Amino acid sequence: MHAPVTRWKTSTATLLRTTALSLLAAVAAAGVGAGPAVAADGNVAWTVRTASNSYGAARSSYSYNVNPGGMVEDAMVVANRGPAPLNLSVYAADGFTTDAGQLDLLTKDKKSVAIGAWAHPGAGSIVIQPGKTAQVPFKITVPDNATPGDYVGGILTSLTQPDQAQGINVDRRLGIRIKLRVGGELKPSLAIEDLKVKYDGTFNPFGKGDATVTYKIHNTGNAALSGQQAVSVSGPFGSLRAEAGEIGAPPELLPGESWNVTVPVHGAAPAVRLAATATLTPLLTDASGSTSSLEPVRVTAGGWALPWTLLLLIVVLAAVVTGAVLLRRRNRVQRKLREDARVREAVDQALRDQETPTS
Repeated sequence: MHAPVTRWKTSTATLLRTTALSLLAAVAAAGVGAGPAVAADGNVAWTVRTASNSYGAARSSYSYNVNPGGMVEDAMVVANRGPAPLNLSVYAADGFTTDAGQLDLLTKDKKSVAIGAWAHPGAGSIVIQPGKTAQVPFKITVPDNATPGDYVGGILTSLTQPDQAQGINVDRRLGIRIKLRVGGELKPSLAIEDLKVKYDGTFNPFGKGDATVTYKIHNTGNAALSGQQAVSVSGPFGSLRAEAGEIGAPPELLPGESWNVTVPVHGAAPAVRLAATATLTPLLTDASGSTSSLEPVRVTAGGWALPWTLLLLIVVLAAVVTGAVLLRRRNRVQRKLREDARVREAVDQALRDQETPTS
């Protein structure tokens, strides 16, 4: 289930807190079933669900395939579960993936350019008496020049109430996801961008360390996609290969969206130069809900993995050996100089002895 997301917006006159309480599609995906999504706070409670019609009954969300220039008509059922009348705003909004990997919908003050602009509820607001339900029809009109591919948004109900204690207005939203696939050539595509690898060594000069691989998954196609990931690092010519553990799937990314990934790889050898390879297998879900795997995407990038402790040990040993060689050479030179001096002294003494007259 997508967790509720709270946003704060400040202005010169007031502080507005907007709480996205739930998406029906998320409730169903969590295994709760295709029941109504519920908003409750004290004496205020209401539910939303899809209407039963030719598109189906007890649907978890809205899903359509429409060609450019086409139109669909559907409805949402809203029920007042509280003891007082409810005055709810109704509007559509574009969807997006949050940094936490959850689907969210733009707030009413943000401009929508796709589903939020194409979907129009039959009324901008509704009043529902306690214990009563209201059916809110809406139309989605796809422009003639709409780009083929997947779009996600939602139809929302909203209740704004003042919170005197905190001096703010609280906007509580409850809505249902709309997934729309515009007809035309589908070009699903995921790219791996900005692949980098960083190595963290160990104090053990002969031990292995950890590598951190980072990259960005970018949906460069026109279909909503998730994917399966695999990451490995290796030394020159593929030697000393180390695999990352199981990597969680990224959220389903909408066309144009990106997702940052950080993967630790333990047991990486300090092979001076590491090659990090990330493999991404895109997963495409069709209208029936079945998922198919696409051609994997594989990218490799290099990074340094210098065994600093071992290099320091080698430098120290080299310095010791060099010092020993230099000392030995110096001693040998000094011995030679002393020997040469003795020879010269002996020669000089012999010459002096020959020059001395005998009596």
